[in-house]
Amino acid sequence: MPTSWHSSPTGVDAHPTGGVGQVVLTTMFDGKFRAPIDRAVKPIGNALRKTGLSPDHLTIIGLLVAVGAAVAIGFGQLRLGLVLVILAALPDLFDGALAKASDSSSQRGAYFDSVVDRVTDATLFGGVAWYLASNDSPHMSLLPFAVMALSSVISYQRAKAESLGLDAKGGLMERAERIIALCIGLLFSVLLIPMLWVMLVLTAITAVQRFVKVWKQAAVAPVTAARIEMRRSRRQTRRVVRTERRHTRISRPRRGT
Repeated sequence: MPTSWHSSPTGVDAHPTGGVGQVVLTTMFDGKFRAPIDRAVKPIGNALRKTGLSPDHLTIIGLLVAVGAAVAIGFGQLRLGLVLVILAALPDLFDGALAKASDSSSQRGAYFDSVVDRVTDATLFGGVAWYLASNDSPHMSLLPFAVMALSSVISYQRAKAESLGLDAKGGLMERAERIIALCIGLLFSVLLIPMLWVMLVLTAITAVQRFVKVWKQAAVAPVTAARIEMRRSRRQTRRVVRTERRHTRISRPRRGT
């Protein structure tokens, strides 16, 4: 969501925009409102720091609440599911502020948060599929799975592009927009299936947008290769420094000997 606390190993959550995405307002919630939201939740992060909780704790809490939301949705309790989806989003909103307040941002936390986000999405849409299979038709239950399949594509596009030193951020239907659309469908059950179709179409458009954006960047092969080589060099330098530090600690004479 637009509230992730992490900065991934590839810089996932720094949100400059450009290319095709800019033309069609592809930053949407994840880009436009990140800064004001971060400012608004900063005092909450400072308060949470005093509780001794870590960002990982909040991430796990959000996942558990999302599981409860999926079960409620599957049993047809859509309004209860809506409340739980919103509650599940709150830890994801506050963990960024907590990480900054406690100076605990890390690549490990970024990775953990991203994985849990994917698991949360799959769980919620699985609950929707369960509901549709029980109350509409087995065929219609394939719709949320189709949304998740395309969502996985756009997530992979971004991860792969950034591993190559390219930018694949942006799109009409990112995670924040999917959750908001789902909430609308849960609030007005008559709109649930139409909102799923909207998500499917806009997610497919997002996949095309990201593909075109990365394809254009990848045409600049020398620059891309230089970035990859620079990252490899930095990783190698860090490994050498860590090795030297370990050797220094091992070879340091003990006091009193």
